[in-house]
Amino acid sequence: MAFQILINVVIAVMWMFLSESYTGASFLSGYILGMLLLLLLNKFIPDAFYMRKVFKILNLIILFIKELITSNVEIIKMVYKPNLEFEPGIFAMPTDLKSNWEITLLANLISLTPGTLSVAVSHDNTHIYIHAIDIDDIDEAIDSIRNTFEKAISEVTR
Repeated sequence: MAFQILINVVIAVMWMFLSESYTGASFLSGYILGMLLLLLLNKFIPDAFYMRKVFKILNLIILFIKELITSNVEIIKMVYKPNLEFEPGIFAMPTDLKSNWEITLLANLISLTPGTLSVAVSHDNTHIYIHAIDIDDIDEAIDSIRNTFEKAISEVTR
């Protein structure tokens, strides 16, 4: 991925020199031209086209923002209810993520989302212990985290 970005920047700088225009717009047009060239010559470059991974990273960021807003709204609804009826608890979520970086990212995304907190990670990195402010169904909470954050993280890192 880094090699393709470097090639793309070199193409953009060469485009600026060839067009004799040293502006941001000229660099941007050269960068777009470089992306098209890399896409066309993808068979001869060792890795997959790097913009696919960039789109997956943007998808993860958008997913986190969506989950952040949704959980904030749920917490506000819970706080402004006349009778506070919620069931906090800690549950163990099995994870398929292997590297320390992936597990740390998942634990941080869980902790940054209001209403949940990553308490600990098991010694063998197979479970994350999560405290939730309101647990209706543990299996539903686990499936929700696995189908959103864990899936998006594995798409980015693999």
